[in-house]
Amino acid sequence: MKGLLKNLGLILVFLAALILIACQFTGNVNNNVILGLCAFMAVGGLVLYIVLNKRLAD
Repeated sequence: MKGLLKNLGLILVFLAALILIACQFTGNVNNNVILGLCAFMAVGGLVLYIVLNKRLAD
């Protein structure tokens, strides 16, 4: 469980990238809601990754 928690931020970044790739293939790149959600997931995932790894390392 601790290993999954340490990688939760990276999983969010990976999911955001997958959603963006899927939108590119379907041609749905002009939807601001999807683009904003993916940007939020990517930035939030990076922050979550840094915070959780710093907290779990202590």
